[in-house]
Amino acid sequence: MSENVEKVECLIIGSGPAGYTAAIYAARADMKPVLYEGMQPGGQLTITTDVENYPGYPDGIMGPDMMENFKKQAVRLGTDVRFGMVTKVDFSNAGGPHTVWVDNEKEIVADSVIISTGASAKWLGIESETRLNGSGVSACAVCDGFFYRGLDVAIVGGGDTAAEEASYLAKICNKVYMLVRKGEMRASKAMQHRVENLENVEILYHTETDEVLGENEVEGVRVVNNQTGEKKELDIKGFFVAIGHTPNTGIFKEYIDMDDQGYIITKPDSSKTNVDGVFACGDAQDKIYRQAVTAAGTGCMAALDAERYLAAKGH
Repeated sequence: MSENVEKVECLIIGSGPAGYTAAIYAARADMKPVLYEGMQPGGQLTITTDVENYPGYPDGIMGPDMMENFKKQAVRLGTDVRFGMVTKVDFSNAGGPHTVWVDNEKEIVADSVIISTGASAKWLGIESETRLNGSGVSACAVCDGFFYRGLDVAIVGGGDTAAEEASYLAKICNKVYMLVRKGEMRASKAMQHRVENLENVEILYHTETDEVLGENEVEGVRVVNNQTGEKKELDIKGFFVAIGHTPNTGIFKEYIDMDDQGYIITKPDSSKTNVDGVFACGDAQDKIYRQAVTAAGTGCMAALDAERYLAAKGH
């Protein structure tokens, strides 16, 4: 092998709760895992402020602090954590090992690969949304809705996720404005009916966000009716964006089976993909739950599956 090719037993791509948990288990199984942190070291939790729903933190914890704890634990147990981005893969070798390239130059040959590249929330793309992200703007009502108990909030979106999150928020918030761009929702009829029957949810159709208002925290939102051009301001404290997520799985498309949205399909009751020796965990394969604790659980599964796979191959 040329000096620029490195051989590893277990390569983990991505560094959220799934990746770090996989690393903790792989390190304890003496698989000498190498983990590349990717574009967003620590994953989506690094842009989350307070985490109050992860077991074991009775007083809550800041998202970045929690991911730093995950990382320290993985490193202490023997994980080689590296900063870098996997830019290309070759999973064509049926029985493995598999080849990946980091930052378009370094070549790694891995006996097993765990994909934990996560997903990225889709955003509206307005300046105020970015500026106030974590200060009243959120892409996860289940994660952050708790902080707006008894207050007025708005949620953007018209699909099943938006409808589910609106009904979740309706239980804890005083009033929920649902901002739907079209004249109807994309959500299933059952979900639409559920939201329509909630007394404290007001659905505003043909409505788009013009600006999230507030200097250091959300104090309101200015919306515009895309039929009439009429603008109005809503007095809210929380602004939730629920227009979908994009799994960060593009580089694997040639080899790995995915659904029509790009989420990796794993075999039932496992983290195994259609390629032997390649496993997937976390939000890259989970579009239903998308929680830190479930991601960590699937990271554990991936490491155990990889360990069994390597043992069967005589490693």
